[in-house]
Amino acid sequence: MQLKTSSVLPLVLAIATGALIPGAATFAASHAAKPAVHKKPAAVAPAAAPVAGETAVAGGPPALASKAWLLMDFESGEVLASANPDEPLPPASLTKMMTSFLVEQALRSGKLKKDDLVSVSQNAWCRGSSTESCMYLPLNSQATVIDILRGIIIQSGNDASKAIAEHMAGSEEGFAKLMNAEAQRLGMTHTHFVNATGLPDPQHKSSARDLAILARAIIHDSSDYYPIYAEREFKYNGIKQGNRNALLYTDPTVDGLKTGHTQDAGYCLVTSSKRNGMRLITVILNTNSMQARADQTRSLLGWGFANFEQATPIQPNAVVATPKITFGKADTVAAGLGSPWTVTVPRGQKVSTSVQVKPDLEAPVTKGTVIGKVVAESNGKPVGEAPLVAQADVERAGFMLRLWQRVSRLFGK
Repeated sequence: MQLKTSSVLPLVLAIATGALIPGAATFAASHAAKPAVHKKPAAVAPAAAPVAGETAVAGGPPALASKAWLLMDFESGEVLASANPDEPLPPASLTKMMTSFLVEQALRSGKLKKDDLVSVSQNAWCRGSSTESCMYLPLNSQATVIDILRGIIIQSGNDASKAIAEHMAGSEEGFAKLMNAEAQRLGMTHTHFVNATGLPDPQHKSSARDLAILARAIIHDSSDYYPIYAEREFKYNGIKQGNRNALLYTDPTVDGLKTGHTQDAGYCLVTSSKRNGMRLITVILNTNSMQARADQTRSLLGWGFANFEQATPIQPNAVVATPKITFGKADTVAAGLGSPWTVTVPRGQKVSTSVQVKPDLEAPVTKGTVIGKVVAESNGKPVGEAPLVAQADVERAGFMLRLWQRVSRLFGK
């Protein structure tokens, strides 16, 4: 899948390409991983022409030399800037984000346990060629689920991915069906998985938008395991390998997610960074080198944090509407937000809100019941929405009061 390199290679590339924050080179040097496995690096492809993107910010985002790229706000899922976001492209080892996500969800639900043993079949075993990434699981051996998960995320092991696919679904083909079902559930509309690794197949595709949706789901739903995506190295079977995400070595605000590379897919990277409470997700697809994907991600993150900010449209305890209730002991109910709400907007732009209430609300209504939604807009465009919930209980009226209300409605009173 990806060429095997020493664990120090991402560090070298990160330092060579520069850091997003002051003093990052010093930060990288102080956290250098020890080299272990050495492979001849791949030849660098010719640089692609820069691709301009679409955004709501005046002046536009940086033009990036990749086939597709995207910047997403984690909190709302809003796409802040993108170029060719829905073009199905080979995702290479970014595929393994879905593989790891399914493992994480199985661990959360109890279908898998961390110390469950996974067997390594002849099909899953990696022979150590220079054309794919391996965890180097011995043939016919067993490894724990948690080690397999680290082997997938940090070492990008094809052997680990195949082994867990067979363990969970009986075969890699069966596991691909689980992957596609989960992709459909998440709303990944331009994705089709054929395998658990991302090894080339004409039918194996995903898009920048879909991969950002998947990254957001991992961060949101796999909080117990998400810290693994920030780990810089993992040693298994006596072999230490470093994470290929160069930004993990230079920018402490970056905490994931995954790299990918094949000849058809080019160099790919999905990254997440959190600064001052705001988290952004970036996707770079099909650029020409490891250095290019790191540089473009730095550029996109820097631009995103410089041009967008978080806003609080409504305070959680504010009453934003008092919709009418029929057949209740009270005629109206106070409505507001059920939890804190922030949206990400271009810096300096004002946020307006509008309330949409469900029609024909009837008692009883319980405090906390969703009775509509609040929509936030900036510069005439929707930037997020939040559930509108009842702030109090409204009991159902007695028979005579309900009868009177019906008669009053009938005569328009």
